[in-house]
Amino acid sequence: MVLFTKFSTVPSLLRNVVENIHQPEETFLIHKKNTTWEEISFKDTLLRADSISAFFLEKGIAKGDRLGLMIENSPEYVYFDQGIQQIGVINVSIYPTLSEHEVAYIINDSGIKALLVGNPFLFKKVLKIAENCQELKYIIPAFAGYEKVAIPEGNKTEIISFTTLLEKTVSKAEQEQIDTRRAEVLPSDVSSLIYTSGTTGTPKGVMLTHSNFVENVNVCLQQIPVIDETETFLSFLPLSHVFERTATYHVCCAQGCKIAFAQSLELLAKNMGEVRPTVMACVPRLLERIHDKAIKSGTAAGGLKANIFNWALETGKNYRHAKEAGKNAGLILGAKKAIAEKLVFSKIKEKTGGRLKFMISGGAALPKNVGEFFGDLGIKILEGFGLTETSPVMSVTEYHRQVYGTVGRVIPGIEVGIQDIETKQIINIQTHNTFNEDFECAEGEVIVRGHCVMKGYFNKPAETAEAIDKDKWFHTGDIGRFYKGNLQITDRLKNMIVNAYGKNVYPTPVENIYLKSPKIDQLFLIGDKREFITAIIIPNKETLQETFNLKESFFQEEDLFIENQEIKDWFEKDIKKISNELAKFERIKNFKIKRNPFSIDEGEITPTMKVKRRVVEKKYAEAINEMYQEGVEAD
Repeated sequence: MVLFTKFSTVPSLLRNVVENIHQPEETFLIHKKNTTWEEISFKDTLLRADSISAFFLEKGIAKGDRLGLMIENSPEYVYFDQGIQQIGVINVSIYPTLSEHEVAYIINDSGIKALLVGNPFLFKKVLKIAENCQELKYIIPAFAGYEKVAIPEGNKTEIISFTTLLEKTVSKAEQEQIDTRRAEVLPSDVSSLIYTSGTTGTPKGVMLTHSNFVENVNVCLQQIPVIDETETFLSFLPLSHVFERTATYHVCCAQGCKIAFAQSLELLAKNMGEVRPTVMACVPRLLERIHDKAIKSGTAAGGLKANIFNWALETGKNYRHAKEAGKNAGLILGAKKAIAEKLVFSKIKEKTGGRLKFMISGGAALPKNVGEFFGDLGIKILEGFGLTETSPVMSVTEYHRQVYGTVGRVIPGIEVGIQDIETKQIINIQTHNTFNEDFECAEGEVIVRGHCVMKGYFNKPAETAEAIDKDKWFHTGDIGRFYKGNLQITDRLKNMIVNAYGKNVYPTPVENIYLKSPKIDQLFLIGDKREFITAIIIPNKETLQETFNLKESFFQEEDLFIENQEIKDWFEKDIKKISNELAKFERIKNFKIKRNPFSIDEGEITPTMKVKRRVVEKKYAEAINEMYQEGVEAD
């Protein structure tokens, strides 16, 4: 276990690993180069980081300056981050999928002086906006052949190959200066500016300190003590997002685990089989897709194969229930479980590489039935909750105690409160030490205070004061409660639908219930100030294509919504069946089937895949109004 101290900072974590946990020559990073997985040692990582530090010191970059990264997950990200962090420079990571306008805003708002870019597409994007970014002095392409990209006439930003930074020789004097600067980095200093997704307005730069990050990693490792220096993490969620930065990168820096970088989302399944990770951070959509494919593969053939599959799942469920109740499964159930493991579960696990200890799900709510499905297979899914502003983890499932549909126990050292939405009275406050597995309380807004809360929004004192009240409580904007001692998130406060009769509908849990249908990939609920609930449905493309023998051209037609009555009736069957699980005022009375998913490029969803409710409702207002003009009556 790594030794954390009150003086620990992000750059000190990796140095501690090579002093106390691993030999410098041991493997830290793994990435695929051409067709081969290449291993990079701790020693080489730190040497490259020193070269980058020396380069920027030579350029006069000072403590507190902001440098940017717009690059996919890769060793280059780590070299650059370690290189700038150890000289007190602030990391500003930018989502590669953001528009030119959004990228320019972040560069200018944060005052980025140098920007690392990962591929030709991003390089061209930055070149287009560089003339409007007065503070940007250097663009650093981290890919071969950047010289072939046409440079706009009049460009005044210096372009320097990343190879130039890595090949810089570090003199003895420069090394001493780097060591001095590293020692001068304080836990209270800002480590990173991470810009919020902006579902409700202009993105804000969240100031997270070294202490925010280090303490978050420290307490998470306390809560999940099974993570040790032998783990191999497979990294595919963007490092520009705080969840992957903390749950994978910083955890590995602190504990000395290996980080393997997936090539892409499309190649993730293949990479899992090649790398055979023991731990992965993931999002619910990935788990939902694995769930859907496993169910489809297990039952599609029908007959004996489907019967065996369903029997195995039922056996897994009974075995899980026995274990969760603290009972002995018994010889008969144990024997059945062993057969189910051999015939079904092992084949599903093998597709993940066969070594997974657990997966950590975050970023959105995991449907309860999906979590239970993995539990039945014997694959642990630990859920966590937090925001960019909370570093991010506020709560996470304990490895030995799982309550599906919750996001775990409050982490050590912080307070999490539930505040009444109307009266603003605090209903209850829980800490790690007050945990009681039988405790429950009413729902309200989730608030938090303690070491995980951000320093504030960069250059936005008014917005900071609005988010963090006079008693130091940060208001998350999420609705939740405590259930069986664990935090349970109901929805976002700003998502809440109040129908024409004053009934409150929280969209997320309702949407998750409808997502049980294998026909549905996404669902967007509508009904604020309306008499009944409607929805925009995004179909599961693969299932829809196979069922109706559709060609790719069908999804390229101009009509945004599918009007084929046979397809609509096909969806209607599942909608009506699933609606019986809901209160009458929560049930979908009409729906539209959108031909293609919501898009980041169209501004409909954030880079973290959250639907921008206002944008979607405004953009599809005509289609939404049609659903309320078609004579459908509420119950």
